[in-house]
Amino acid sequence: MAAVTRFYNITGSTGVTVQLLAPSVINPSIRSVLFTNTHISADATITLFIQDDPASSSTSTFKIIYNIAIPAATSLSFDTPTLAKYPQGYGLYVTVGATDTLDVLLNL
Repeated sequence: MAAVTRFYNITGSTGVTVQLLAPSVINPSIRSVLFTNTHISADATITLFIQDDPASSSTSTFKIIYNIAIPAATSLSFDTPTLAKYPQGYGLYVTVGATDTLDVLLNL
């Protein structure tokens, strides 16, 4: 399978959550994730997590990183194979703070 990059521009509002990969993606192969804080002077706070989408209303959520501050005009990169090893049926999500502005590059 050829490498694919997905791009996201995220502008935060109170507790905005963005789905990076849907739970329906079969055996995702994540090569890396790059979070870039595009704000010139304020930190961006992110939480990266996986969550299932069961038929019942009870979901299971597991945080990969929690409440991490990315300084203004800097990036946070994950390029570890461990990130790619999560159960099928789970989606990959990011939650950002109220006034955060981020670019996210997800390499599959």
